[in-house]
Amino acid sequence: MEQSAAGMGMRGRSGIMALVAECLEQPHGTERPVTMLVGPRGSGASEAHNGAMERFGVDHPFAYLNFAADQALLPRYALALIARQFERRLPQYRASHFPRLTLGLLASDRELRMTTRSEGRRAIQQQLDQFRQQAEDRYGDYLGAFLEVAGSALGAPNGAPAVVAALLRDAARGGGRRLLPGRRFAGAPQWFAAHPLVPSRDPWDALLELNMWRHSGTGQEKRILDRVLFAAFLDDLRHDTARRFAPGSYLLLLDNCHTDQGRLFLELLTGARRDAALAGAVCDPLTVVGSSNRWLDNWGPSSGDQWPWRLRSPDRASLRDWRERRPAHDSDDSWWYPLRLRDLTLDEVRTGVELASPRHSGLAPFVHRLTRGLPVAVGQVMEVLDLANARSRGGRELDLWLRSLPGRQMRSTPGTSLVDAALDHLLEDFSATQREALVRCAAARDLAMGSRVLNSVAPGGAGEPLFNEVRSRWLLDPDARGQPHLHPWLRRLLLWRLAADPDEWDTVHELLAEHFEAEEQSAEALYHRLAAHHVDEVVDRLTGHFREMAAVRWIRLVNAVTSAPNRLPSDRPPVELLGDLAPEEPAHAITDTSVIRGLVCARWLWSDPLGDPGLRLNSVIAARYDRLSELRGSDIVALYDEAERYRRWRHRPAGTDGE
Repeated sequence: MEQSAAGMGMRGRSGIMALVAECLEQPHGTERPVTMLVGPRGSGASEAHNGAMERFGVDHPFAYLNFAADQALLPRYALALIARQFERRLPQYRASHFPRLTLGLLASDRELRMTTRSEGRRAIQQQLDQFRQQAEDRYGDYLGAFLEVAGSALGAPNGAPAVVAALLRDAARGGGRRLLPGRRFAGAPQWFAAHPLVPSRDPWDALLELNMWRHSGTGQEKRILDRVLFAAFLDDLRHDTARRFAPGSYLLLLDNCHTDQGRLFLELLTGARRDAALAGAVCDPLTVVGSSNRWLDNWGPSSGDQWPWRLRSPDRASLRDWRERRPAHDSDDSWWYPLRLRDLTLDEVRTGVELASPRHSGLAPFVHRLTRGLPVAVGQVMEVLDLANARSRGGRELDLWLRSLPGRQMRSTPGTSLVDAALDHLLEDFSATQREALVRCAAARDLAMGSRVLNSVAPGGAGEPLFNEVRSRWLLDPDARGQPHLHPWLRRLLLWRLAADPDEWDTVHELLAEHFEAEEQSAEALYHRLAAHHVDEVVDRLTGHFREMAAVRWIRLVNAVTSAPNRLPSDRPPVELLGDLAPEEPAHAITDTSVIRGLVCARWLWSDPLGDPGLRLNSVIAARYDRLSELRGSDIVALYDEAERYRRWRHRPAGTDGE
């Protein structure tokens, strides 16, 4: 299922591929953005990198770096690995070379031996030749040495198909050029002497400066060295594309840029582009696609209120859109282009399920309702559904099997349940204390409200910082309007964990109900009363409102209240559970109260994808609305319409009324 899950992740990502193609086709000197794919873990960024390599890697020089590798990827290591991959020979192009970057790396590599500065100036070329020759003798070329110290950053993204893994291996092995002795430094020392950040105007003095910055310089001087190396790298690319039969553009893919090393690399890259633009240089030919499952610090507060960019969906991405919305060149934000990876639509999930596991194609609506289309969640649920003992079930037996889905074991991680594996993936860097607080706060629809109410009675609780952590990891629902809701899949996971402790479940929902009662927010209070299983109280209140409210408003209230979570037994099918909660009354005893009880309980079960996996309660809900329209006598059109809606139910995008 790993490859099929990756395939599902790429569905709906055609806009990213179109943007990359558009950037790669631009003529020399065209400005291109640093496109950032942002979203929670498992939202499809790795699949996008895989897709870009598979589609463009055969015909264009490309480089891929994973900043989440075990070893810290210093900026100089990253540049060397990128240049090494770009040097891969393609039959339609001349080989690419990086003389400025290579010389800058050599000059700052090992500490130069000298007793006086003048002696060092005389000996520097000889020592650099020795360093280079030693690297060539051992690794085949100088840049190849960096494969030993930082090669783990070249590992393929999760779910990479065989063709991508092969391309990456070829890029790492196929790079590397031995330069003829007369062309080893070909004007590069003079470039460093002319660079505005290097104080020495003598070429060899300038290289000595680089060496001293690396080995005995201050933190500021080490940062200046990094800036000079990035400028050298971009200038090598500009000169390379200006030659005949050279590639017109290069594709750079940067995964997991939220790490310290990833953020530093992006800061240096965008800074080098800004400096070049302000100096009047043409833009480098890099098409950059990065990914991050965190808000980056240099974008300002994670609320985004101080950042000029507003997130776009990949479906709306284009160079024209970026150009129309970007700030001026003198802004640090001029080069960014943030795209928010979206969840998969029902049709995309259906197509993915049909391709990955055709026998389960009928379960696509259930999978989409449950996961809201988060790619990694779709893959995880399908992995569980694909277990051998789930193949031949149907009807009541399938409902029962699906109702216990959270506790089912994962094939990829034996001994780990679906809920544990999914939470560990989404909350990878959260501490145990933060996770416990988040489980409690998930009881509230509004995470910020849950943090304030529940942590006000929990000394030492995570409070507002927890909310900021969740937001900075893109774990809020992007479709929620006005209120910070957790992504529906993550909230379901946390609620399943909360339901394992019945006393804690009741306590947090009672606290929230009392808070909303005090705030006179009756719908929210009833929502939590129902979650705490106060069915009689909720039915009495809704019956009273039914007699006094307009039907449209009352239906909206019922939908809001009955979307409450539940911790009902998972060993009973939905129809039997409904019979326990709202037994059928004799015909002569039917009242609006008994009908509303049946409606409330049926829709409460129905609104939970695991409460009624097959939507078997649609007809029950429709019948209750029909009966209410008969009992009401007036203002009944909305009730009839609602009955018809459930009777002829069509799956709609998650988050709309009724889902």
